[in-house]
Amino acid sequence: MMNGRTSLPKQVLLVGALGAALWGCGSGGDGNTSGGGDGGGPGDGTSAGGTSSGSSGSPASGGTTASSGGDGTGGSGAGGSATGAGTGGAGTGGNDTGGGGSITCPSPALRAGDTNQTVTVGSSSRSFVLHVPAAYDGSKPVPLVVDFHPLGGSGPSERSGSPYPAQTDPEGVIMAFPSGLSGPSGGAWNVGPCCVADTDDVAFARALVAKVQETACIDPKRVYAVGFSMGGGMSHYVACHAADVFAAVAPAAFDLAQENEGGCNPSRPISVISFRGTSDPIVPYAGGYSSVVRGMPITFLGAKASSEKWAEINGCTGPASAEDAQGCSTYSNCQDGVDVILCTKQGGGHEPGDARIGWPVLKRHTLP
Repeated sequence: MMNGRTSLPKQVLLVGALGAALWGCGSGGDGNTSGGGDGGGPGDGTSAGGTSSGSSGSPASGGTTASSGGDGTGGSGAGGSATGAGTGGAGTGGNDTGGGGSITCPSPALRAGDTNQTVTVGSSSRSFVLHVPAAYDGSKPVPLVVDFHPLGGSGPSERSGSPYPAQTDPEGVIMAFPSGLSGPSGGAWNVGPCCVADTDDVAFARALVAKVQETACIDPKRVYAVGFSMGGGMSHYVACHAADVFAAVAPAAFDLAQENEGGCNPSRPISVISFRGTSDPIVPYAGGYSSVVRGMPITFLGAKASSEKWAEINGCTGPASAEDAQGCSTYSNCQDGVDVILCTKQGGGHEPGDARIGWPVLKRHTLP
């Protein structure tokens, strides 16, 4: 998809149903969940939050007070370590960048396992899978990772296929796997010109985070978004439109698009680590036009052009570094100490990112 309809190889333009299937190549629902899937009708497009309901715990009436700024395992943030360790002791995602603040952990603590949750956004009831690892004990604030599924997928399918729990579970990190509403090609996210209409998925993401914070001890400075394929597109999109909520994002197998890059004006610099394969047949590495979703064409900027755009948005100066042994090239001289990283897999196809690389990068960045 080469910056225009005519420069794209014909075999890519003709992906049709195969392309849609590959965009949504998440596996079947997790055995520990029931339901999931689409969660009601489209939102009203105006809600920035929402009311919520669910069955996993309740808001704290007292709870445990813990610091959100303790030393972590992810490396020092921009502002050094916090001055108050509080009862919560060490966090998992790097030192607090601004210091200060304590969080009252909800009580009782959530039990380990996966539960189906809903949150109301406007007039719609939206669904997600809440994943609580065995290492979470509710005594200290932990990060939250929101993982967006590919086209045609769902929260339960993404929970089953995501590479992130294997990396985050040992640290007690909470994860949420939301379900998109159904568009022309199944479950999808609204990222402007594609791929489901008449719903505000940024409002859904905001409401989901607020809902999880009611029942889990979440550090509000360490909320992250990841996603594969169309879910990677949604990760880009929340970076553009909800940088006040998400500290950093890790999209895979998707780019910014010509149709939505002009509206990408995050409220602050935000770290982005992207994963792309040079032989991706669905979202070509060089970019270009795609009509995989019927009636909702999109023109990808390409992997390198998307990284360059994020470098521009984040006020990065100087060129990106040479690729390291993992194929990652980094703009590191950016405003507020953020990073813009492109990890390229030579010969790689349409596939999820490497959470072994992504998670250490994400957790070293926090909100100001």
